[in-house]
Amino acid sequence: MQGFAGKVAVVTGAGSGIGQALAVELGRSGAHVAISDIDTEGLAVTEERLKAIGAQVKTDRLNVTEREAFQLYADGVAGHFGKVNQIYNNAGIAFTGDVEVSQYKDIERVMDVDFWGVVNGTKSFLPHLIASGDGHVVNVSSVFGLFAVPGQAAYNAAKFAVRGFTEALRQEMALADHTVKVTCVHPGGIKTAIARNASAAEGLDAEELAKTFDKKLASTTPEKAAKIILDGVRKNKARVLVGNDAKVFDIVIRAVGAHYQSLFPKAVAKLTPPAH
Repeated sequence: MQGFAGKVAVVTGAGSGIGQALAVELGRSGAHVAISDIDTEGLAVTEERLKAIGAQVKTDRLNVTEREAFQLYADGVAGHFGKVNQIYNNAGIAFTGDVEVSQYKDIERVMDVDFWGVVNGTKSFLPHLIASGDGHVVNVSSVFGLFAVPGQAAYNAAKFAVRGFTEALRQEMALADHTVKVTCVHPGGIKTAIARNASAAEGLDAEELAKTFDKKLASTTPEKAAKIILDGVRKNKARVLVGNDAKVFDIVIRAVGAHYQSLFPKAVAKLTPPAH
């Protein structure tokens, strides 16, 4: 893909799924790639794939919730490559559970990774992106950052927060006349391990929930998602919808407004295995 050759791109959550596909596509497009994940085994696979295509790669284990470590990581990447042009804040986790039965720690964990991880990545790398004279922040939200569904309050809260944070940042960069572009990504159902690695409130079968997601909701491959995202980045889109399902949901929400909250619960109930 044109427009990425010679750029230094940072991808969090690069050990699998969209993150891995993004890293490989960036490397194939001529970018130098810094990859990180808490999953060192998956990260090693991504590194091997990047080296196999001749890409320059820096690999580090990183927990995106650890702010000081993230800041040191940003300085390390900039020092290693001499500059940083792009940050893809992609790392994320999932959790299913109604507010009534969810534990505080479960909600906090999702917010720490899915929202604060994005904030930590953005804040840590923003000075380097500004200094590059050609920066781009790419934050991964979700279709669940466009609308909410029962059982996903924690995930919805985090992804709505990512959207608001990112859309404000794009406007701030323009007002400050910084040469930093900002894009918010809203994937629909992607064939990744996020559902299989998700946790759930007591009484819910996480394995059955994952099977339902993989069978009925995951419709786009990570490789296709990566190409859609990078095309959106190249075109400096403010919002990138990934997958036909994301586009359909966006149209529906725009059409019916808040009324969707009376339409979606029955559909969600049909897709959710009964609690036990």
